[in-house]
Order: sequence, then structure tokens, then C-alpha cells
Amino acid sequence: MRTSHALLATAVTAAALAAAAVTPAPAAGADAVPPPGRYYVQSVVTGLNAADASGTVEQHRPRGNEDRQQWTLRPDGAGHLLENTDSPGVCLGRAGDQARTVSCASAEARWQITPLGADRYALADPGTGRRLTVAPKPAGATHPTPLAVGSGGDLAAWYLTPVDAPGSPMPPPDLRTLDQVTFLTAHNAYANGVDGGFAPPFVDLFPNQSRGIEQQLRDGVRGFMLDIHQTPDGAILCHNSCTLVRRPVALWVDLQRITDFLRAHPDEFVTVFLEDYVDPGVLRAELDRVQGLSDVLYRPDRTGVRENGWPTMGELAAAGHQLLIFTDHGKDADRSAGLTRDTFGVMYQREWTVENHWSMGPGIGSSDWSCYSRWYDANTTIPLTRTEPGFRPLFVMNHFRDAAVASTATTDNAKLADRARRFCLPAARKKPTYLAVDRYDLGSPTAAVDALNSYTYP
Repeated sequence: MRTSHALLATAVTAAALAAAAVTPAPAAGADAVPPPGRYYVQSVVTGLNAADASGTVEQHRPRGNEDRQQWTLRPDGAGHLLENTDSPGVCLGRAGDQARTVSCASAEARWQITPLGADRYALADPGTGRRLTVAPKPAGATHPTPLAVGSGGDLAAWYLTPVDAPGSPMPPPDLRTLDQVTFLTAHNAYANGVDGGFAPPFVDLFPNQSRGIEQQLRDGVRGFMLDIHQTPDGAILCHNSCTLVRRPVALWVDLQRITDFLRAHPDEFVTVFLEDYVDPGVLRAELDRVQGLSDVLYRPDRTGVRENGWPTMGELAAAGHQLLIFTDHGKDADRSAGLTRDTFGVMYQREWTVENHWSMGPGIGSSDWSCYSRWYDANTTIPLTRTEPGFRPLFVMNHFRDAAVASTATTDNAKLADRARRFCLPAARKKPTYLAVDRYDLGSPTAAVDALNSYTYP
């Protein structure tokens, strides 16, 4: 499940993460410019950050403080300056119709910052109608990298995202809304070498997990990523292909394990993510085999979530809503087939979540810790920062490599809290709801989950 890239960051303890996150910071009013401080200048459309690239200002994948993407905002007369934190005296500015870094003493460094509502801003050349903007996307390509100075519109809307995000203490467990909680999530949870076969022998030498689904549940895993493929026997859990798989496991078997656990633990909540290669009718038949599934299945499409936001954990428990199932399958294809999965309770993930790119690179060697949308390419632009009035998507944070090498997973999982705090939280402007890792038993990723569950992010 998933694949891709290079970078490194320093680990922090869970206590340090929690302490840093709950440090209060002044909040900007809806009609005010944010207070002086360090910010990312982040495109509302793409979710990418303005970065100093040897004098050219480009949009780059969010990479914390490791890519010249942080800017110190301060007032300057009737305008504001954005000074690069890595280069004192150098500011985000203009040269003609191009965004450039210039001397902070230059008139081309001053911006008129105007609130656009919903925490969005325009950065204008004072006295003109020209604004900092992302260039329009050419047909069949992603948005160009260099930023420009031109007309307004959505491409000229920016977030000023604090580097040191404000936070508040977490509400009591039953009053926490679903999007305020972070859950430990097992990437390729079925690929564990315990419950059954998941790949041909030469592949399953490197299982993504080392414990079976029932043990994962006992250990506190509450998110399960499962790949399903279609065979004459139904929806089978396997990686890429079920050919040559020893002791294959059907999807309904693991869903029964999860459902039985939830019925025995009415205060618990679990989410299943399907990497889904089966026909909708096959999936519906598979779910119909799970005894008690309808008693615990949660249907956000029927409870006003898009209009009113996510319910509290107490409300979910009181209603018996304990299991949320997502598919990565496209809804348009299902419409063409005449049966959409949400009619039988499987939600389309792109409608309810955002998710970062699925891999940090190969199983050994260099890694890419940047945090950018899985759904950003020539055909799709769904930034991690996506929000709607009254509704904030859940955030799936992937933190694993192409191959599950135990030593690498140990090191990566120990750095999970640091990546979440410095890279992914500001990239999405929200806390991760799901921290997805390989070998959750290594490197103590639960410490990162505990830290994130100690505060809220506005």
C-alpha cells in the first residue's frame, strides 16, 4: 500500500512536543493581520509554501525549517515585511512580475496584507492591484513552481501559518470531537505474517506489522489500512496480487475480528481504510458476512457532519457508532457501475479526509520528510489544508517507507513526533487524526500519539 522519497529531522520527546504545542500564542482577529512572528506563506489552492530558492521565490513541499520556508512577519510603516529566518536582512519581495528575495530595506520588500476572510490573506504590492500569486496551472500539468506578482483571484489567496502553532489543553475524553483525537494506525495491518499469507514468499519476508489484528487491537491500534483484491472467493487481503499467496485471509474475517472487539468494548472507536480493488457488489457481499457490523457502523453521511462538524467521542459511543470504513476507490467509477459504496456504509475517503503522500522513500537510505498532499497532481488539487464551512476533513498522516525494514522503521517511528510537529501539522494546518506507521511495535510511536492527544489545534 503506497510508495516514494529524502530528508532527516531530529527527534523530540513526547513531553517536549506537548509542551511546545500548548504554548499559547496570540490569535489574529478575522479582520486583522496576524501578529509579528514566524510564519509559512502557504498557498490556499495548492497547500505548498513560499520558499527562498537562491533569490527566486518558489512554492515547495512543506519541509519545516529545512528548506528556507520560514518568514518573520513584522510591520514596516503602513505595510509589512516578511524576512527569511535563514537570511537576516533578506525579505520576500518583487522584481517586476516575479516574486524574488530582496533587501528588506528595499521598497520592493514591503507588502500590503489584506484579510480575505476564513484566515486567508492577500499580499499586494502597495498602491497597485498586483498580488503575490501562484501561476495558473497549464493543461495536463501541476502548477508551476516560481511564484509571480499579478492579478487576484483564488491563486492569490494565502494562509499565514504560524511556525509555532498555538494550542489549548485537550477536553475530557468524552467531549473531544473526532477530529481532535489522534489514533495509532497500522499501515498494511493485514501484512503481519501471523493471521495468514499476504504476498508471495519472497515479498512477505518483510511484513509491515509483526502482530495479528487481534493483538493490534489489544495494543491500542485504532486505524487499520487493508488492501483488498478480488478473487472468485470474494475480497481477499493481499498486496498487489493474490497469486501465490499462502493462507490468504478474506476481508470479512478481519472485519469480524474488529467488530467483535468493538462489541466487547463499547467505548472504543476504530477506522478501516481500504485500498480497494474490488467491485462494489463484491465488497457489499463481503460486509454482509460480518455479524453485528450494522450495529457498530458509523455513517457520517447520515448524521450532518458536513454541516455541523464531527461529533464528540461521547456522542459516538452513546449512539453505538464505533466503526468508520473508508475506501480509496473513485466514486465516479462506481456511479458508472450503478452501485456506489456509500449506499452500504463505506465512505469515499476523498470526501472526508486529506492525506499526505504515502512514502518517505525506500526501506533504507535517504528519506523525504516533506509533507504534501497525496492528491496533488496534474489532474487533482486537494491540498492538505482543505476545509469547508462547518467541516474540517480528518487528516491521515502516513509515516513509512516503500519497504518495511525493521531497523529503519525503528528509527523512523522514534522521529514520528518530531515530523508531526515540525512538518505535517503546519502543512495541513490541523493535527493528524491518524498516524500510520509500519511496525508500530518498534520506536514507540505511541509516544507521538499520546503527545498529540494532549492538546487541540485551532
